[in-house]
Amino acid sequence: MSAPVVDPQDVARSAHGNALFGNLMHFARTLRAAGMNIGSGKILECLNAVEAVGVERRDDFYWTLHAVLVTKASDREVFDQAFHVFWRNPNLLERAFGMTLPPLASGEAQPEALQRRVAEAMAGRMPDFSTDSGQDDELQEESSAGWSASEQLRQRDFEGMSAEELALAKQAIAKLAVRLKQVKSRRHQPCSSGNRVDLRRTLRRSLRGGGRFSALERTKVRLEPPPLVLICDISGSMSRYSRICLHFAHALSERFSRVYAFVFGTRLTHVSRHLRDKDVDVALSRIGHDAQDWDGGTRIGECIRHFNVAWSRRVLRHGATVALITDGLDRDAGYGLAKEMERLQKSCSRLICLNPLLRYDGYEPRARGMQAILPYVDRLSSVHNLESLEQLAKALAE
Repeated sequence: MSAPVVDPQDVARSAHGNALFGNLMHFARTLRAAGMNIGSGKILECLNAVEAVGVERRDDFYWTLHAVLVTKASDREVFDQAFHVFWRNPNLLERAFGMTLPPLASGEAQPEALQRRVAEAMAGRMPDFSTDSGQDDELQEESSAGWSASEQLRQRDFEGMSAEELALAKQAIAKLAVRLKQVKSRRHQPCSSGNRVDLRRTLRRSLRGGGRFSALERTKVRLEPPPLVLICDISGSMSRYSRICLHFAHALSERFSRVYAFVFGTRLTHVSRHLRDKDVDVALSRIGHDAQDWDGGTRIGECIRHFNVAWSRRVLRHGATVALITDGLDRDAGYGLAKEMERLQKSCSRLICLNPLLRYDGYEPRARGMQAILPYVDRLSSVHNLESLEQLAKALAE
């Protein structure tokens, strides 16, 4: 006998007696709490898609939700982990909650940090949609890793942070005090004690007074921060750190006008215009949409060459500072990179390289890409926690 077919319309009409649609909405909210960019519109699309496809086959149900909710390659593991746990038993965490989740059906082990983020996203946020009257109305769970002291948070690696700690880190980045060094520009501004006479303003003021002589108007050279250019590696090994650095770039762009951002994997993408959006989540979503090579391979030499040819003359002016964020792992084994790095270093006032691998005490630049980069950088720093970002902020003010 064939399995009975479930009519999605019947499921929708019996939402009170069936927990499917309530669980669907909370599953989407769980993914959002785990770090995926899912808004109310996505939840509605998810409900409509399940209603159209049906729930008679688990594989169809999985790929329907996957097609709607997963928009980036980096979200696949989070979705897969949460799906197998949530839809195996929506009340699983009511019985047992820990820092790790049960293994997937495929038997493949997931990274500990990923399991922790999904577990914390589900813990304490999952209401009971079951119709069994014998069960409690709500879950009361306490998370053992829901808070960390500010000092511990400053020194915790971004890769090992939980979802809640990442949210706190992003708030700290938005409030990070950054002061860029001031340099002389070609423009002048009014100043009563300036050393240059502004004849135009002097004559204009004299004409307003009937042609009578008045005091000379003076100006001085305007001081303003030089352009800051961030070039972020978004390959698979750098995805988490580049995301945090783009949060940092968004905070800078809100305070300074000449902040330019580029991301690269196998190709270079200019994303400065997206950083002007007030909502950082919307900005990163648009960047992810434009950067089709996110979580892919890396061609550092080719991407730096593209920047030198197409963008260096536009953005590297008036003593610009360049921050290159990469671990130096290059698919082309550093081919042509040294030549392009030399040209980049000569085009800017200061070249800073940020490498998260420097957090290891015994790190040695064995990758050919990093070996080609090092001779041309003015400062080499790590970028793996909040403390390293604070040190970067101080370096930019020097």
